[in-house]
Amino acid sequence: MTSRRLSVLVRHLPRDSAVGRELHGEAAEWSVGDHLLAAAVDHLAAANWMFACVNTAEDADQPDPPEPVPRPGAGADGPDAADSAGARPAQPSPNELAGFFH
Repeated sequence: MTSRRLSVLVRHLPRDSAVGRELHGEAAEWSVGDHLLAAAVDHLAAANWMFACVNTAEDADQPDPPEPVPRPGAGADGPDAADSAGARPAQPSPNELAGFFH
């Protein structure tokens, strides 16, 4: 077997193969469908949270924003990660959400 043939065989192994798991880590176990399902769950949770924020009394405690579904490779440098001072990205206030929907 030539080195070129071996390279082609290794390059086209399935992502969930032992080589794929070694190269890509936990991300090799997630398919496109898994990522889409996680995104759908996150969007539904965010929509439910916004609905709850807008429809609670102004003097009542607001619900905490939902935590996203953990994804492979999404560590401390993901889009929702805290900055160097430890601050999380700003969430919209209930009044801003109410203004958006009215």
